[in-house]
Amino acid sequence: MLEAGNLSRPALRRQLRQARRNLSPQQQKRAARDLYRQLAQHPLFRRSRYIALYLPNDGEIDPRPLLREAQRRGKATYLPVLKRWPRTKMSFQRVHPHESMTRNRFRIAEPQDLPARQRKVWTLDLILLPLVGFDEQGGRLGMGGGFYDRSLAYRQLRKNWHKPTLLGLAHECQKVDHLALASWDVRLGAVVTDRRWYC
Repeated sequence: MLEAGNLSRPALRRQLRQARRNLSPQQQKRAARDLYRQLAQHPLFRRSRYIALYLPNDGEIDPRPLLREAQRRGKATYLPVLKRWPRTKMSFQRVHPHESMTRNRFRIAEPQDLPARQRKVWTLDLILLPLVGFDEQGGRLGMGGGFYDRSLAYRQLRKNWHKPTLLGLAHECQKVDHLALASWDVRLGAVVTDRRWYC
């Protein structure tokens, strides 16, 4: 576990991104399989009808086996789509098996922006979020763009709003001892790695 106290957020982000990029293709494949085993039969995943996930990039742990399993079970699955304008906005759009993807401005695969297929974030049951770093208190360090924090800002305003459940997905090497969070950072309900749950 990395001690984050002496590192700036940019330095910590660089170090953790490099750690996950250093994982071999075999380690990445095994991590995706083990993540699937942690989540696919969990009651939270099983009872959720509307699930948002992401497509992996930059060494992120791969949730695509969970995406395929959710679709196989007839669940509605959603992926993030970045807006052209305003450029800081992100929506969640329904995707179907074998749907073609485009590349956004960060070269991350996403569906073509179709507002009619997008769902309000607070109507989702479960969001599986990517992250760069995490701690055991639900702290999340993202890539620095703030897209998830802005999309989920309503949770900060509505303290009694319980949907959706936010689960961070990570490799075990992305764990740090403690993250200092800003006022706009949204805490996670839990983090799931290829090895275990952190609640």
